[in-house]
Amino acid sequence: MSRPADAPRPAPAGIDPRGPRFAAAITATLLGAAVFLALLGTSTDPSAGLTARLGDPAFLLLTLLAILFAWGAGAPGSAPWGVLFRRLIRPRLAPPTDLEDPRPPRFAQAVGLVVVVGIGLLLHGVGVPYTLPVAAAAAFLAAFLNAAFALCLGCELYLLLTRAGILRTS
Repeated sequence: MSRPADAPRPAPAGIDPRGPRFAAAITATLLGAAVFLALLGTSTDPSAGLTARLGDPAFLLLTLLAILFAWGAGAPGSAPWGVLFRRLIRPRLAPPTDLEDPRPPRFAQAVGLVVVVGIGLLLHGVGVPYTLPVAAAAAFLAAFLNAAFALCLGCELYLLLTRAGILRTS
């Protein structure tokens, strides 16, 4: 029996691995700009007031990136870079040769949000010098490795924690 033309297709078993790499390339570019801005801004001045720290362009850019990390971790199907990839880039590419489990990239987004950007923003907000460029540089390194070499550090952490039984996959 054939499926009617208007019937919904079953969801694929995984995601196109080129999508997270595309998102990582955009994220790495924005994080590189954040590192540059952080080195020029108030993040290196321990005497800067709260208003100056919160108005720092690097702080504002990393806040935007934190929102995007949260969006990618919470609702990856509607995250801007994923939508951009699916609508503009993927139709121009050959079908992927394999699909990957969406859970490790989603976990990597959460790691980027909480550990790197969240801690950097929080510590910068309370006045700890150099935390903003260090956090942005750490996030840049992770995004760059994913974009350039398909090495997702958050994904590898997910696999290690799963194998150790700390994270459950069901």
